[in-house]
Amino acid sequence: MLLTSEEIKAANQRLKTASASDIVRWAVSLGSATIATTSFGPNSGALLHVISNTTPKLPIIWVDSGYNVPDCYRTADQLTQDLELNLHVYTPIMTAERRTALDGGIPTLDETDRHRRFTRDVKLEPFQRALSEHRPKVWISGIRKTETKHRQSLDIVSVDGRGVLKVAPLFHWSDAQVETYMREHNLPSCKHYFDPTKVIAGRECGLHTAA
Repeated sequence: MLLTSEEIKAANQRLKTASASDIVRWAVSLGSATIATTSFGPNSGALLHVISNTTPKLPIIWVDSGYNVPDCYRTADQLTQDLELNLHVYTPIMTAERRTALDGGIPTLDETDRHRRFTRDVKLEPFQRALSEHRPKVWISGIRKTETKHRQSLDIVSVDGRGVLKVAPLFHWSDAQVETYMREHNLPSCKHYFDPTKVIAGRECGLHTAA
């Protein structure tokens, strides 16, 4: 493990009042392979803006399921260009069109087994490919404490089930803080975002809970 449990506890205490930029700098200062992830969902631009102003060459991983709404793709394109992101896109092995033809459309949550396979194929497998290629020891993400029950059990610094040190610079930010930051920096946001692997707000897709 990159940090011991005691070191993680101390880091969380020290970083609790630090700025998002300082948290990103701290993560990079650990000197290990580091990535950041984005969904290009609502207000994703906040973390991406922080990263672009602190560590502009940091690899940004986007798992594009192939089922994003047009607004998401337009927002992703604009943020990538405006912030000059070092973006790495990972997509499912099977295209959305092919999957629909062979297995039908997006499964509902009631189709438990089918939805589990869908999530694995369009989200988890591409992300595992990204981890295999980049081999990060540190993963910077935009998760926040208020978003899901699982995230309430975490902190700014935690250890992912895969053994990667996860760092969340915006962890303690409120919705109002994020929205204010987006507005102050005139950042585009995907307002009509829909993730078929989550379906409903407050539900994890597995990216942050998979072992």
